Amino acid sequence: MRVVTTSPYDYRIHYQETGVVWKLSTFFLSHIPFDKEELFFLCIGTDRSTGDALGSLTGSYLTESSSFPFPVLGTLETPLHALNLQQRLDEIMIINPSAFIVAIDACLGQGNSVGQLLFHNGPIQPGKAVGKDLPPVGNVAIKGVVNTAGFMEHAVLQSTRLHLPFEMSKVIGRALQLAYRRKNFII
Repeated sequence: MRVVTTSPYDYRIHYQETGVVWKLSTFFLSHIPFDKEELFFLCIGTDRSTGDALGSLTGSYLTESSSFPFPVLGTLETPLHALNLQQRLDEIMIINPSAFIVAIDACLGQGNSVGQLLFHNGPIQPGKAVGKDLPPVGNVAIKGVVNTAGFMEHAVLQSTRLHLPFEMSKVIGRALQLAYRRKNFII
């Protein structure tokens, strides 16, 4: 596999690419303001659906690390999902109106995109693949293509093997931690 840069703000790389953690951390350094005090990571998803667990798995990975100092909402224990997303966004905006939000979520895509990690400059629309009308989330977004779209998306998410979102979440978490550590050495 190769790294594909689709525009100055969009980035795509397979989670098994050689050096993926370093490459992602380098990209994150130039697109996520790790020096901003009001930096939040919203890890969207639920552990009730294996395909939709990417965000919660990533959130759990990040919160288990004492070296990642930023607020993380959405873990396996306390998921950030359709039922509480708007409320949590409202709480953040009331307390921190200038918050910079990094949204992390699973998505469905074409068969040849499964396993790709995507970075998007701008908000994502969580739940879109399964027909939910949720608020847009994030100044930037990290998405992981966990399975194919096009037919019976709820069933596809339910039948996605947990191994893929689990491995992808570790790559995202490690890359975010590395980017933060590298930022501290650069300054």
